[in-house]
Amino acid sequence: MEAVPDQPSSAPPDPDLEPQVTIIQKDQDIVEEVRTGGQLRFVRVTPPHGRPYYLVPTGTGPNAFIRRDSLDSGLSVPMWVLWSW
Repeated sequence: MEAVPDQPSSAPPDPDLEPQVTIIQKDQDIVEEVRTGGQLRFVRVTPPHGRPYYLVPTGTGPNAFIRRDSLDSGLSVPMWVLWSW
């Protein structure tokens, strides 16, 4: 009979790897700051009217952000049909 290897124990999640979300009410906008490991990853701004948008830090300065409509990188892989039958 073959021995069954021990299953890895499920370790508790590392709190430093979990995203930390801070929700701030500015005027009528709702601002959500998302940090991982203490570093700001992105800011989601939800205005009272309209679609939410994201501010992503560029890394060039403390207040340098790029505004995006989504967190999608914008990189799309070409998908051409090469053969079909």
